[in-house]
Amino acid sequence: MIKGFGGIFWRTKNLEVIKKWYNDVLKIEIGDWNGTIIQPQSGNETIFSLFTEDNSYFPLEQQVMLNFQVYDLDEVIQHLEQIGVPLAKNKEVGDYGKFAWIEDPEGRLIELWEK
Repeated sequence: MIKGFGGIFWRTKNLEVIKKWYNDVLKIEIGDWNGTIIQPQSGNETIFSLFTEDNSYFPLEQQVMLNFQVYDLDEVIQHLEQIGVPLAKNKEVGDYGKFAWIEDPEGRLIELWEK
């Protein structure tokens, strides 16, 4: 019945600051219409996962967490270091891949994933 995700939408306090941050930090070019299209590639998956309201995997006050798949997590971390964006949680390696976390200017925790 469901073909895939059609988008991720949320409100922001300072649209221009957030657009610039996502462009500079994650290289997501957000257009004049305040959005972008990320084309899925072969092997790229979108995970839809539910968490209980008391699960501590991401901050309890945050209702949704973004997870971006990356090609090379070490390269991304190097880019983040070069532009002065600290990791919110250090890199972890596990059964499902490599993970690191950063926060956007409004404090949303963002997970970066190399599988």
